[in-house]
Amino acid sequence: MSIRLRLTAWYTGILFVTLLIFSSAVYGFVHLYTYEELKQRIEQQADKIGFTQGAVEVLPNRSSAISLEEADLYVQTYTFYNGKLWQSQNMAFSGIQFDVPSVEKALNSKQAFKRVTVNGNSFLVFENRVVETNSGKLFGWIQVGANTRTIEQTLDRLQSILIMGSAATLVIASTLGLFLARKSMKPIGKVTEAAEQIQKGTDLSVRIEYDGPQDEIGQLIGTFNGMLERTEGFYKELEDAYAAQRRFVSDASHELRTPLTTIRGNVDLLQKMWEVAPGERADMDEATIKQISFEAVGDISDEAKRMSRLVNDMLSLARADTGQTFELDPVPLQPLVEEVARRAHFLEKTAEWHVGELSVLNGVYVEGNKDYLQQMLFIFIENAFKYTPEGEVSLDVVLYKGQVGLRISDTGIGMDKDEVPFIFERFYRADQSRGITSGTGLGLSIAKWIIDEHKGSVEVVTRRGEGSTFIVWLPVVFAPPLE
Repeated sequence: MSIRLRLTAWYTGILFVTLLIFSSAVYGFVHLYTYEELKQRIEQQADKIGFTQGAVEVLPNRSSAISLEEADLYVQTYTFYNGKLWQSQNMAFSGIQFDVPSVEKALNSKQAFKRVTVNGNSFLVFENRVVETNSGKLFGWIQVGANTRTIEQTLDRLQSILIMGSAATLVIASTLGLFLARKSMKPIGKVTEAAEQIQKGTDLSVRIEYDGPQDEIGQLIGTFNGMLERTEGFYKELEDAYAAQRRFVSDASHELRTPLTTIRGNVDLLQKMWEVAPGERADMDEATIKQISFEAVGDISDEAKRMSRLVNDMLSLARADTGQTFELDPVPLQPLVEEVARRAHFLEKTAEWHVGELSVLNGVYVEGNKDYLQQMLFIFIENAFKYTPEGEVSLDVVLYKGQVGLRISDTGIGMDKDEVPFIFERFYRADQSRGITSGTGLGLSIAKWIIDEHKGSVEVVTRRGEGSTFIVWLPVVFAPPLE
């Protein structure tokens, strides 16, 4: 059974119970009120009866009898002494007679009401005994009744009205309830259709249009659309991650293929040379063989170092991808930068190396890791040397609004501004540098990861043919006041 039918069934059942209780209460109240009013009228009229009590029978006086008949009441008296029965004219005319109890029952009875049926007519009869004034002995029996046919007909009509009205109300309420339930559950159907559409296809851009009130269903649709939006975002991120992974594997394979090919070619050359006995090759003397062997081993060593650097860089990026972090401690910047500047003198380079004034870093601390900060600076410095065949490379610092900027500038080949957003991607190298300078294209990716872990940022200013400037901004945790 669907939710719509269950809701309609519940509403109908609750309404049925409510109507049953209400109808029973109305009928019971009208029934009780009507008969109680009749009883009070009968009892009040019976109390007003004046008796003419003779020696042989009990008779209401004429005025009382006329008054009772005018009130549409039926009066009957019975005298136990001689068995005389007296009836009002309306009773005698209609041939109606109430049952008279025996003396024993009359003695043990008190005034009371009872319902009787005479000649197919229903009566509510008030009965009471009549005692002698002087001796207090049982003398007779008086009965005052009223025809309840009109009341019963009215109650029957009321009962029919309540039953038919309740039935009609149930039918109308059930029909309207089913209609409203379908209308209310229609947005849920849209949610189901959207979910099925997504299940059958891969279109996560589907959204449910809803312009109704922000009730429970509106909130459900809003939550569902929000879930779809987040799922679409996760799916796109996953696709981007898979694309980056495929690109990473492809680029890594490409970068590893070159040194492996070089190593294998040199190994094959050495193997062929060593398989030939000395003196058997007329075109090569021993010195030439040694020279070739020395060069081949040198190439193998250089390519092995290159592969080692590539593997280390890939391991660093793999740790970054897994979310691994490193401990951060307050690090004084002046000794760290001075050490990097000193060691940069010994790097392989063809450009001049200039170091600016570093005394402004005295007393300046950042929250970071000394080793990773040094690695990050060496990546930028080595890149500057690599892409500056002639000219100069400089390092200086600047303090600005609670941040310290480590600036590495060069006058090298530079790059176009549209290439800047991609230089921190893995294995990316500017087109103009491919095949001219060696490298794996992972250095700047590692540097960007280190900067992000230190909650810093990097600023790039470059122009083709005029060089590049990288400014690494790091938040300062402590610095002496500026003079």
